[in-house]
This record gives sequence, C-alpha cells and structure tokens, in this order.
Amino acid sequence: MPRLSLITSCLLGLLLLAAPASARTVSVPPWGRGESRGEDLSIWLVTFSPGDDVPSWWGHGSLVVEDKRLQQSRLYNYGMFSFDEAMLARFAMGRLEFWVGHSPVGATFRFYESEDRDVRIQELNLTPEQRVDVAKRLADNVLPENREYLYHHYNDNCVTRLRDMIDVASGGQLREADRAPGRMTLREHTRRYTAVNAPMSVLLDFMMNDEIDRPITKWEEAFLPDELEAQVASLQVKGADGQPRSLVAKGWSYYESPTRRRPPAAPPAWGPWVLALGVALGGLAVGLAAWERRRGSRLPRVLLGLENFVLGLVLGVPGTALFVMWLVTDHTVTYRNENLFLANPLTLLAVPFGVALMFGGRKARARLFKVWSTLAVLGVLGVVLKVLPPFDQDNWRLIALILPISLGMAGAFGLDRVLARLGGSARASAGRGDAVPSLKTP
Repeated sequence: MPRLSLITSCLLGLLLLAAPASARTVSVPPWGRGESRGEDLSIWLVTFSPGDDVPSWWGHGSLVVEDKRLQQSRLYNYGMFSFDEAMLARFAMGRLEFWVGHSPVGATFRFYESEDRDVRIQELNLTPEQRVDVAKRLADNVLPENREYLYHHYNDNCVTRLRDMIDVASGGQLREADRAPGRMTLREHTRRYTAVNAPMSVLLDFMMNDEIDRPITKWEEAFLPDELEAQVASLQVKGADGQPRSLVAKGWSYYESPTRRRPPAAPPAWGPWVLALGVALGGLAVGLAAWERRRGSRLPRVLLGLENFVLGLVLGVPGTALFVMWLVTDHTVTYRNENLFLANPLTLLAVPFGVALMFGGRKARARLFKVWSTLAVLGVLGVVLKVLPPFDQDNWRLIALILPISLGMAGAFGLDRVLARLGGSARASAGRGDAVPSLKTP
C-alpha cells in the first residue's frame, strides 16, 4: 500500500472513525430469522472513548443485540471500511464508502480494553415490539445488498446511524427532543476533540470552510459518540400508558481507563498563542534581514532562505491541496474556503526561491518580495471582506497565525529593497560629488 501524503493523513483524521476490522461474512442471527422473542431481547448502546491515533480521536459507538434465551449476541458496527487503493481513490474524490458489520461482543470489548479505551454500556428501555424491530433492522443492515453507505463525517457516520435507529425505535421522540439548539458549532466540537494535537488541530481547522460554523441543533451534535450517549441518558420517552420513562433502563461500564481523560468540554483558547507564534515567525524574518544588512554575513541569509523553504512547505502544501480539493473533488467542506486568502499555491513558490536565497541567488530576494507581498495583500483583503455577510468563516486563529508571517516576510524583503536603493542612491550621489557633504575640515 502506498504511503499516504501529509494532507491525506491529516484529512483521514477528520473523515474516518476507526473500528476494528472484521470479515464481511454474514450469518443471519435468530432475530434476523424471526426466531427471537421480544421479551428475551435486550438492546445496548455502547460508547467507546477516544483513542491515541488520529482516526480514533472522535471515539466510536455501536449497538448490541442480545438474546438471553438463545444465549446469542452480536455487536453492530457502522464504522467499517476497506483500507486499500480503491478506498484512497474514493476518499481523494470525496466519496468514501463505509459499511456495517457485526462481530462478537466480548472480543470487541477486549480489543478496546487493550487500547485502554473506555467501554460504556446503556441498555435501552424499549418495549418487546421495539426490541424486535431494532434487532431485525440491524440484521437486515448487514446483508450484502444493504450494508454500504456513503460516509460523511458530520451528517452520516457510524454514530448518526445509531442515532437514527434509536430515534425510529422511540417513535421519533429522540429527534423531537433534539430540536433544541446545540451547545456549540461543529467547528468548536472539532477543535475540542482535536485539542490532543495542536498542529493537527490547526491543519484540520485550515481545511474546513464555513459549513461547520452555522448554528446547529442537538440532533446534529449527535454525530459524536459522547454526545449521543449523553442525549440518550437524559431522554424521557412516553410509554404505551402515556407516562414518561427514561430511555435508559440501566447503564454500566465494561472497562474504564484509569488514566485516559475525556475530551475537554470546550475548545481550547489557543488564539493568543497562535498569534504570538505568527508574530514571532514574521518578526524572525525581519530580524534576519536586518542582521544580514548590518553585518553582511552569510549565516542570516541562509537562515532566512531556510525559513522561507520551511514555511513554503508547511503553508503551501495545505493551501495547494485545499485549492485542488475545491476544484475537482466532492469534499464540499473545502469549497470557497476563506483560508485561501492566507495560503494557496502561490505560497509554494517560497520553497524554490528560499533554496535559491540560501545559495545566493541574485533574483531570489525580488521574487520572494513579490510572493509575500501578494500574499500579505490577499490576507488583508480577506480580513476586510469579513464586513460582508458571505465572508463569515470562523478562521480568526488562522488569520492570527498566517497573516503576521506574510506581513513579516514582505516587510523583511521590502526593507532589504529599500535599504539597497538608499545605498545605491548614496553611492551615486557621492560619485557626482554634489549630495554627500565632506567630513574634512577646511
């Protein structure tokens, strides 16, 4: 299997909810054959806490069906995908196919325990008829003709499928209760779940447009396993007698990690730190340019070229990927992304020009000045346009990081050009003998 590129690896962190692999073989359980009785069935919602690798940062969820009389149980997992070249091609074009599989309950629980991830269980308080209906639907879903679906991280994933199943079982009462406004936007939820890795969090933030900045409902927040777990725990549904009852009959933990922390309740306040980093990198460029002009040594020139090379890669590769994904893929979350004002294919030019500067290229300074000046103007334009309603993307922390870099770089090479021109003018005036006063006494 070919090695993933940086951008593909990062975006897989947003688009994949990981789960242990299982074979696609299907054996029909007794509830799929109509042999199970409702009073013998129990339905569990299982929530697995986030893990260490990027795809598992979001956590995971599944449904379990248990027939106590026949002593059979299955765990149904909507987070299955085939990790091969065909999958990568579909992912690149924004058409990622997932499928639902089933596996032994105990073996799956032990897998998550081995990864030191919580396994929390809620037995749903459903009528016998509702249990039969849910169990039959799950058994039908794993059949080859039904199991595949087009995955979307926020709108149709392995947890929203559980949410929809529970809503059907409750007669639509979950969705009705979830019409209330959500606690935060999709971007804010994404930021808090990716806070475990600051560079990855900023990169994923960079790649997504204002689709995830609009106000959402609690129903939409249930794309996350922890959110669905909390909503199910708090839901009171009307029984056959019209009296309210809790949707959760009982809850317990199969395993609780003694060390793993829950995701933060709110996104981290990284704004000041990000701004400080952007100002520091932009200021470094100005300082290196001034050092070189003052001392005339080779070291600051090499360091300035190296900074351009690194920043050209770090900002230019995501900017170019974002531009391409807008033009030729179905990743709608990347379309019309305001971060293209800050970093785009033009930023990649800092890579070859930075190398040229390190080796003393004569035209490198002028070319870098044009590149960074253009990017600085575009960045300022992106800020000014925010007074207009269409430009409402929540990308202020990206502005705080990247715009000071562009301004600093443009200032560094602009200062270099100004000083060079002043020096040239002074030398020309001295040659004519009419502009430079003599320091000799008469």
